[in-house]
Parts: sequence; structure tokens; C-alpha cells
Amino acid sequence: MSKAKEVVVITGASAGVGRATARLFGERGACVGLIARSRRRLEAAKKEIEAAGGHSLAVVADVANAQEIETAAEQIENEFGPIDIWINNAMATVFAPFHEVTPEEFRRTTEVTYLGYVYGTMAALKRMKPRDRGVIVQVGSALAYRSIPLQSAYCGAKHAIVGFTDSLRSELMHDGSNVHITVVNLPALNTPQFEWSRTRLPRHPQPVPPIFQPEVAAEAIVWAAHQQRREIDVGSPTVLAKTIQKVAPGLADRYLAESGYDKQQTSQPVDANRPDNLLEPVEGDYEAHGSFDSRAHGHSVQFSMNRYRLRWGVLGGMLALGFIAWRKIGL
Repeated sequence: MSKAKEVVVITGASAGVGRATARLFGERGACVGLIARSRRRLEAAKKEIEAAGGHSLAVVADVANAQEIETAAEQIENEFGPIDIWINNAMATVFAPFHEVTPEEFRRTTEVTYLGYVYGTMAALKRMKPRDRGVIVQVGSALAYRSIPLQSAYCGAKHAIVGFTDSLRSELMHDGSNVHITVVNLPALNTPQFEWSRTRLPRHPQPVPPIFQPEVAAEAIVWAAHQQRREIDVGSPTVLAKTIQKVAPGLADRYLAESGYDKQQTSQPVDANRPDNLLEPVEGDYEAHGSFDSRAHGHSVQFSMNRYRLRWGVLGGMLALGFIAWRKIGL
């Protein structure tokens, strides 16, 4: 098979943001390597990509296992050729107060959400750095800068990704490498994680409103993979969270202490038969969207402005110069 325009690898590709991103790359005709634990959903995602005009290879692997990720990378390159873009996206979380989280749960969340990014980046750099080209996208979160209660393990892992990535970015610059690494910080999204993440909350978990559809994240990730931005924030809530953390972190602490519990729960009690994907994949026909479609936004005005900031800056400059010229002529 002839090599398509791009070879892309996505972890956590069987559902949620990963699934939406894989589909969008498929529409661009890319060869997409899909990594996740559920064979059934990976095959469903593979069919979506091929129906959209792309090519795909489904590889069952646990991102918390470095050898499995290395083997997956090798399989994808054997199938499609050199990897152009690697997207670290897989995550896990536990909804519970810290004192109710077991050491095993904290470790597993950290292994998936943080070390999964480390192992994915290792596999990508092993191939990209000798070629002196390639892009690594770290799918980040507003919670990497402003933690919230009831998700201490997840927030800690997201913070760790920022520290690790900043260190690596400086090393690549020092080496004069043309491999680019970027972070895309996301807002609350309507994905299946709220249906299957482990929880000890009395009521059903939910994303903290306002909620966005996973396609908003996918658009930003695909765009970021073709830019040279250091970091991209998606959604005004992400920008607001980062800003408040810089200027008034104590105020944010108190606000979240009062509101952070209720905002992460619906009014519905947790189902006694609720599935749990922390240790094993949950089977079922989960796709990109979760159960909050009626409340989710399909567009981010903030990201559109961010995306076209240079264009708007040039336009604003031209208008300003035109106004000055007009005033001088008028005088």
C-alpha cells in the first residue's frame, strides 16, 4: 500500500477525544495507528477511519506498559512507514476524596495518565529524533494548572505532564532538534469517561460545565499538530482557570471547596452496576460522545480567535494604520 500523506499514532483512540481525533485525521486521508485496550472499539474506530477515506491499524496495548507501547509503535511503522505525528491522549481517573483513594488506585491512575505519556513520548522520540522530524502532541487539560477536588490522582498526573514536557522541550532545543512538541489544554468534554471511570461519589459524575463536544478538542489537536505553537488553550474556561490560578490561587481554593463537589455530580444516584475501566477495559458500544449531548457546545469561540490570532492581529494593525492615515488626511 502506498504511504498516505501522514502517519499518525493516537493513544486512547477507541473512545472520547481519541476517537474523534482519529476520525478527523481519517477524513484528511491519514494512516492512523490506533492504540487502546478494547479490541472491539478499536475495530469500530478503524472502520470509521476507512469509511472517511483514511487507513488504519488497530493495536491492543496498555499505555502503562512501556514494552507494549514500543511494540505498538514498531507494528505501526512496519505497516505504514515512519510516524509523523504521535498524540498522547489516554487517561484514567478516580472520582473520590483523596482519603478514600487506595494506593493501588492512585498508582494506576498515575501510570496511565502520566507514565503513559512518558512511554509514548519515548517510543515516538526513538524514531523521530534520528530522522530529525516529527510532532508530539500532549493532550493536556485546564486541570494541569488548576486542580479541582475529587480528582487528586488525575490532576497530579496532568501537572506532571507539564513539568516533564517543559524539561524535554528545552532538551530538544539544546540539541537543535527539529522534532516539535506541543500541548493542547482542553476544557470539560462530553466523553464516555464519566460513564466508566471509577467513582465513590454518591451521584453520577459529570464534566464541570460549560461542557464541549469532543470534536472541538479533535479540531484543536489536528490543528496543533501542524503548527509550531508551544501550547494551545481550548475554550474560555481553560483560559479562565489558568488565569485565576496565576492571580488568585487562594480564592480558587475556597471557591472549589464550596462548589467543586456539586459541579462534578449530576442529580442522579450512581448506578450500582456501573462499569469501571481503571484496571480492565469496559466493553460496550462507547464512541466519542458521552451522555451529555444536550448540554455540550459544538464550537469554541475562544479557540477560533486563538487559531486565527495572527490573522486578526494583522487585520487590527491594518485598521489602526488606516485610521491614523485617515486622521492625518482629515487634519
